[in-house]
Amino acid sequence: MASGKEITGKIQSIGNTMKVTSALEMVSASKIRKSQDLMKASRPYIRMMRRISGHLSKANPEIRHPFTREYETVEKVGYIIVSTDRGLCGGLNNNLFRMVLKDMMEWQGKGVAVKMVTFGKKALSFFKNVNVEIMGHISGLGEKPQIEDLIGAVRIMVEAYRDNHIQRLYIVTNVFINTMTQQPSIFQMLPLPPTDDAEIRDVWDYIYEPDAKTLLDAVAVRYVEGMIYQAVLENLASEHAARMLAMKNATDNAGDLIDELKLVYNKARQAAITQEISEIVSGAAAV
Repeated sequence: MASGKEITGKIQSIGNTMKVTSALEMVSASKIRKSQDLMKASRPYIRMMRRISGHLSKANPEIRHPFTREYETVEKVGYIIVSTDRGLCGGLNNNLFRMVLKDMMEWQGKGVAVKMVTFGKKALSFFKNVNVEIMGHISGLGEKPQIEDLIGAVRIMVEAYRDNHIQRLYIVTNVFINTMTQQPSIFQMLPLPPTDDAEIRDVWDYIYEPDAKTLLDAVAVRYVEGMIYQAVLENLASEHAARMLAMKNATDNAGDLIDELKLVYNKARQAAITQEISEIVSGAAAV
């Protein structure tokens, strides 16, 4: 059995760790409300943009925008991976990476090459050890990401699709369901996926003002920007929720471990006192 001094040292060490995890839990709890407000405020806009883009994918204008064009053969696919810069958020990133690896392996099994852009230090450190080409990286977006900071790296993948260097483009992020649940998800960004609108007809057509090219370019750019921005906000809210839950569990486990060590310490202390009394009694009997 460990000595009392060793046990008290462990209790003190775990107590210090408990203070850190408790502080991180409170920090995430204070930040999660703001990140949720940002995420929820942009959801209706993104939902409408998806609906419009889905309608445009079935439209028959006088021109076909490159983003609505479905390539006959797929030789290369692109992924935009949205992860966190920091850890201590449970299995949030690992669950996302496992899902992406499974999807990538399916494409690679068909002889399709994979390219990607990573958001967040965790994605970069993970995928740089995987056999994929990383074309760009963004990190340090902070608590209020700005869409201007995202466009640079995303433009690389968009231009690659426009020039037929990739034939599919996906965005991968954690979708915030509630404080207890964050769901890793893959969305097809390009070509524009058809909408799931129940009222959509088989053929869509529009009257464009001033012209189809100008309007389609504007909508396509807004669609890409909105999808990326929403993915970052969803992942940010998921990060704070996952970290808050992980740190709460760590704090609770530390408290349980301290209680167990205190019990062990009391038993060790009682055993030492009993042994001293027995030695005193044995010494007195010998005299």
